[in-house]
Amino acid sequence: MSWPRRRFLKAGAAALAGLPLLVNRAGAQAGPARRLVVFYYPDGVPGPSQEGEPTAWHPTGNGANFQLSDVLSPLAPWRERLLFFRGLHMGGTDEGSHPGGARKLLTAADQGQHESFDRVMARTLGADRPHRHVYLGAMANHNNASGDKHISYPAPGHTEPPEDDPVRAFDQLFAGAAPGSPDPAVEARRRRKASILDAVGEELAALRRRVGGAEAAKLELHLQGLREVEQRLDALAEQMPPGDRCTGRPASLGAVRTDALYDPANFPAILNAQLDTTVQAVACGLTRVAVVQASHHTSELIMSRFAGTALHTPDFDMRSHQASHYGARHSGQLYDAFVAQRRYWAEQLAGLLARLQALPEGDGTLLDHTVVLCVTEVCDGNTHRHGDMPFIVAGGANAGLNTGRLIDTGGRLHGDLYAALGTALGQPMDRFGHLSGGRLGL
Repeated sequence: MSWPRRRFLKAGAAALAGLPLLVNRAGAQAGPARRLVVFYYPDGVPGPSQEGEPTAWHPTGNGANFQLSDVLSPLAPWRERLLFFRGLHMGGTDEGSHPGGARKLLTAADQGQHESFDRVMARTLGADRPHRHVYLGAMANHNNASGDKHISYPAPGHTEPPEDDPVRAFDQLFAGAAPGSPDPAVEARRRRKASILDAVGEELAALRRRVGGAEAAKLELHLQGLREVEQRLDALAEQMPPGDRCTGRPASLGAVRTDALYDPANFPAILNAQLDTTVQAVACGLTRVAVVQASHHTSELIMSRFAGTALHTPDFDMRSHQASHYGARHSGQLYDAFVAQRRYWAEQLAGLLARLQALPEGDGTLLDHTVVLCVTEVCDGNTHRHGDMPFIVAGGANAGLNTGRLIDTGGRLHGDLYAALGTALGQPMDRFGHLSGGRLGL
């Protein structure tokens, strides 16, 4: 790779005490994970039924001795890289509600009254990246979705929409990225370790003489901030990884019909391209925090139109939310469709992990240095429970994540898990959000 540093510079202008999921099996000293990737899918899973049948999604067993359910079978090759949970709870407020679950999902706060976990990580872990936070969607804005249909909260009670167009997303993230030699002028300045601010020193001195009092103080703060950004981006330019991963355009973008972003037949191509773009962005160091939102809660996504997948059923429409209301028992046409749809989401998570695992980084792979969090807004899609949440954590081997286990949390709140993950990402937390009693430790 030869990343054009001029464009790059312009683009910017733990271990846990007592937590079993942070034990390095190899015995090496664990360091913090370098990045967070969140993958969301809508409408829950086939959890415990109304008539008391056991969950068809969660693994059985405990600790390292667990068995994956049939729904999770696409994740079998990644079993030793995953953490599953039992008893993880999002609190009782708005239980039985998709919107209530979505508001609590990443904020760990009732009514979404807290900055979401991904945004906190973007402000801290991601502060030195050209893009602190990347939020991509696949039909996540369908039917003019807004508010609690979106899961990322930059401020309490406030969401922002993701970018649903993979081509636009890639172009915005990789603007100007193309093969070529480093810019000679930028290289010369970097070799001299010179600062743009130093180069205009006389002009700044004259400006300082013209202002005084509060305005002078503001000027100094502004200049200090500019110098910090300049130093940070110079350092980042030196850290850009070798290879072609930052200059190539994913082939998957060519399969996306940008004139049909909300045609369900186009959905698999859109999601594939967004996952490719996400992995390329984190691999290039453009971001440390990314969220990929597949559709949104109470989804009208017609998954039976996914050509080339096991879900494809011509001339028959089956929506995600429709299938989730399968009835009181684990049986019937809706239930069978719901199980097949949830298996599809497991396949997409497996694909994300494979992408990260395929890229070397340091003494391991991108997956080793990344925490992947997979979430949905309710447990069972029919009962809308907010308990026994079907979260999955993956990766993080070089951060000491002791994966390949099913952890019984004993009813702990999900904010406790986020406090643990934040600490694994080098941002120590005792708790996270309002729905937290303390960092998860078993």
